[in-house]
Amino acid sequence: MNSIKELKEQLGYEEIGLDDIFVFHCTQCGKCCIHREDILLSPKDLFNIAKKFQITPENALEQYCETYIGSNSRFPVVRLKPQGSVKRCPLLKDRKCLVHDVKPTVCAMFPIGRYLALPADSNFPENPEEMSVGYIFNNPECGDGLEIHTVREWFHDFNIPLKDDYFFTWTKTQATLCKHLRFLEEHLSEKTMLRIWNAILISLYLHYEITEDFQTQFKKNSDAILSLIETLKNFDIPMPKKA
Repeated sequence: MNSIKELKEQLGYEEIGLDDIFVFHCTQCGKCCIHREDILLSPKDLFNIAKKFQITPENALEQYCETYIGSNSRFPVVRLKPQGSVKRCPLLKDRKCLVHDVKPTVCAMFPIGRYLALPADSNFPENPEEMSVGYIFNNPECGDGLEIHTVREWFHDFNIPLKDDYFFTWTKTQATLCKHLRFLEEHLSEKTMLRIWNAILISLYLHYEITEDFQTQFKKNSDAILSLIETLKNFDIPMPKKA
């Protein structure tokens, strides 16, 4: 697996600090919303979209998204489903975002990205303060150069917290489940794995009431699915080999 440094170099990303300057001004051309197959959603993103349209997360998934199992992560991935030959974001209409005020985090941060640098042993510490958050700048090749920003100001303007407990918890949940899923896939049948992937998708992405607090529901759902998967992984009865 490529290191974060190697991946950034391959994708042409530039490391940037919180108070470093970057030049970008959005002219609302809509170019960042076409030819896109990489607008990945977290459970919170899907919840916000569902709440915006006053529909269930399940309906939001059916109308605007598609799912697949990550080739390396072996984790259920939810992304906005590209539309037509230009692979347009389904939430783009007349060159305007239908969910601008609650747009997915990756869109709100654009053209900035962030990541958590794991310790050398790849294990998450219990305290988020021990984690190092890194930021990258990806030249969008759109807009104009009429504005200068820092990452700190950019995040503040889009109400993205620098100390984001949900980002830490979601990333930790994904990483923990990915380890377990790779192990389980070596021992269980494809049919059983499909059931497990479906259970993770439902629990983490769909099992919410949009009238209730997201964070409280997410913690309950993530704790439940982590407990279930860890129980399966540590089950003493020998698991059937894949056919």
